[in-house]
Amino acid sequence: MTMTETKQFDAESQFPMLQIVDHEGNLVNDAFKGEITKEMVQRFYRQLKTMRLFDRKAVNLQRQGRLGTYPPFEGQEAAQVGSALALGDKDWMFPTYRDHAAMITFANSYYILSNWNGRIEGNVPPNGKKILPPSVPIATQLPLAAGAGMAAKYKGDATVSIAYFGDGATSEGDFHEGMNFASVFKAPVVFFNQNNGYAISVPIERQMNSKTIAQKSLAYDMPGVRIDGNDIFAVYFETKKALERARSGEGPTLIEAVTWRYGAHTTADDPKKYRDQQESEERRKYDPVTRLELFMKKNGYWDEAWAQKIEEEATEEIEAAVKEMEMMPPPDVNDLYDHMFEKAPWPIAEHKQQYLEHLRGEK
Repeated sequence: MTMTETKQFDAESQFPMLQIVDHEGNLVNDAFKGEITKEMVQRFYRQLKTMRLFDRKAVNLQRQGRLGTYPPFEGQEAAQVGSALALGDKDWMFPTYRDHAAMITFANSYYILSNWNGRIEGNVPPNGKKILPPSVPIATQLPLAAGAGMAAKYKGDATVSIAYFGDGATSEGDFHEGMNFASVFKAPVVFFNQNNGYAISVPIERQMNSKTIAQKSLAYDMPGVRIDGNDIFAVYFETKKALERARSGEGPTLIEAVTWRYGAHTTADDPKKYRDQQESEERRKYDPVTRLELFMKKNGYWDEAWAQKIEEEATEEIEAAVKEMEMMPPPDVNDLYDHMFEKAPWPIAEHKQQYLEHLRGEK
């Protein structure tokens, strides 16, 4: 090659989309045939179905005025559930505001629900789980995950951090800082990207010239993998592989799970203003829940009575969680101010006083 010649970089061939089960429910990678069991499949399906029912219930609650602004995740269940099920009990989770399915799956609790009604209890994970509150500022959780991974490495324990983020987060400096720290210090971190094609209203082709997000791993000399994020088997096994790699001291991995959110960015948003919703409906043929159901039917794992029973059980679980949330006292406005510093500095104290006077109708 001469100095004037440039070699064309083909990201899509270097980072192909990995898949184990296609959207018609066919096993397309026989290497995993022996690892897929009926127990695993039923566990996956139950959690996917439960999370879909939960998400739809949460949207309905918001529309009824019983829940605050809510970011739905329907369409992304496999990416969240599959990755969360791969985690070890003591691992760290750094979620975004859309990762309720991952948080609920990992915590085995609906505790996060009350967060969307302003209750601080929704930020305190139960069962000794290490789950940070959902990060609303974009990408700020990635350096934190790198730091937690570095701390685990220094202490000599075997915990791994997983950081969730969307495609829009890769346009933030925190993404690069987190990746760089983890790379330099070989921190046990899995950077789990859910590429749903849009950062609120901005399509990915307007965000970056890169053909994939996985290729960004090259800049930090870490493995990068691109997977079908609607294939729960690909998600689970690739996440597990990355976690084991991190746990054995080999450092971080970047996973790009290509998926789609059917609905709005949040319930305060109208996706019809920036996205063809007909395309969104057409993408339901790649639906993660339907895909697993087709796989079960083709492999003799499907039982209609069982499926009906788990839907009824899931509905009861969700209704009980909603009832528990609605029995909580209304949010305390003091919580906005009293948990920031041991002693509030004067600007915060003054703002609190002014806001409380405003709520009381005082001038």
